[in-house]
Amino acid sequence: MSAILRWLFDLAARLLRTLDWQLCAALFALMGIGLAVLYSAGGGSKSLVVAQAARYAVGFGALWALSRIPPHRLRNATPAAYVLTIVPLLLVLAIGTGRHGRHWIDLGVFFFQPAELLKLSLPMMVAWYLNGEPLPPRFRVVLVALGIIFVPTALILLQPDFGTAMLVAASGAFVLFLAGLSWWWFGAAFAGLAAAAPAAWFWVLKPYQKDRILTFLDPESDPLGAGWNIIQSKIAIGAGGLTGKGWLQGSQSHLDYLPEHTTDFIFAVLSEEFGWAGVATVLALYLFIIGRCLWIAAEARDGYSRLLAGSLGLALFVYVIVNGGMISGLLPVVGVPMPLLSYGGTSAVSLLAGMGVVMAVRAHKPMHGH
Repeated sequence: MSAILRWLFDLAARLLRTLDWQLCAALFALMGIGLAVLYSAGGGSKSLVVAQAARYAVGFGALWALSRIPPHRLRNATPAAYVLTIVPLLLVLAIGTGRHGRHWIDLGVFFFQPAELLKLSLPMMVAWYLNGEPLPPRFRVVLVALGIIFVPTALILLQPDFGTAMLVAASGAFVLFLAGLSWWWFGAAFAGLAAAAPAAWFWVLKPYQKDRILTFLDPESDPLGAGWNIIQSKIAIGAGGLTGKGWLQGSQSHLDYLPEHTTDFIFAVLSEEFGWAGVATVLALYLFIIGRCLWIAAEARDGYSRLLAGSLGLALFVYVIVNGGMISGLLPVVGVPMPLLSYGGTSAVSLLAGMGVVMAVRAHKPMHGH
């Protein structure tokens, strides 16, 4: 009996040795909180919780599988992964579905959002390219890297999905930032976006996107229409106070005042039911995960691993800031989910897969020349 137990223990140790248990603990805590808030936001729907838990299980499976792949093998497979994730972006433009465009592919069992895959494959591709060049990158190298970022960003904008396009572009830009790109590049990019804004307003933005920006600037101008979402979200956040109304006691979601309360605005539900204490706890978990990713990046022994792990951590930071700013009225509503809290499969699986890549960097620590 003891021999069998020892064999099982050794097998488990071998299977789980590539996992970073500090990261895993923080991710499991976030997923547990997410399921608890989702149960409340969904009106006590067990099927909603079971469906999301199944997605977490798939995501954790992807995390475990990727954590076992040495980074030099990931690096070799990166160009193929990038191309394979571009193909569904082209496909969704032809057969996709969505409220304001073509964002999802209906696979029958679930809806698949191809753009989410680029949050992982794009920084992988930029890191792969920069890894073969002297750093900080020179002008020609930066232009090629920007081309790698531009292709999927443009395809996502065609859906149109402005919020996800900006997050995907940011995940690639973070690789350039970590590679030592001069600040003047970022200044020039910001100036270029500011100069293009008037033209984009008249010829690029759709009516619903213009409404979101106008509502952000003055939500009270149409409190029962376009401004309803953000006003109700801010009411929910304010109603939570220090310790919240208590689990299952949030009136904004339970009385259907708060829209999209299981997806984009689930953080407002958490704020109302658990108050400042709950929000601070969740933000501390996010900060720990981001800090752990950056620490693993700093410890990495090759350029590809360092750029990739660091960019995935910084990208998570942006996702949290954008959703948090959106639900509190500090940023326009762009339909970006809160990582591992909002209901949805593709975003959760892609995020957990990214964490698996970070764990692979820590577990294998390849030497130069691999």
